[in-house]
Amino acid sequence: MCCNRVMFKQFMQANALEFCQIDSARIGGVNEILSVYLMAKKLNVKVCPHAGGVGLCEMVQHLQMWDYCSVSCTMEGRMVEFVDQQHDQFTFPATINENACYVAPRAPGYSTELKDEAIVQFEYPQGSEWKRMFGEGLFKPENY
Repeated sequence: MCCNRVMFKQFMQANALEFCQIDSARIGGVNEILSVYLMAKKLNVKVCPHAGGVGLCEMVQHLQMWDYCSVSCTMEGRMVEFVDQQHDQFTFPATINENACYVAPRAPGYSTELKDEAIVQFEYPQGSEWKRMFGEGLFKPENY
């Protein structure tokens, strides 16, 4: 896992990567990610984004579709992780079709808008779920 385009460039130039697995939550934004895609294309490295965490599936679907339409123009040797959990917390969740492919979003934006009820439930430390866990002694507020 590399945190910026410079590290990705160094690894790619050293032929140290067969697959580039960007993590859109840990790298410096969309422009940084797009530069990694372009370097990967130039250096013939396949990009297969990490999408195992909350909201990552929603984020990387756009990036990989952009790669297919504008940069690599292929799905050969490319894939995107999919974890089927917590999509219900998003206004426009990522979906997968019967062929195990992401379905292109129809709404504008990055698909990461949380539902209001998700924020009420999970906002730290005032969310109802945090209050429940503190009340049950699962977590102590002073430790977080």
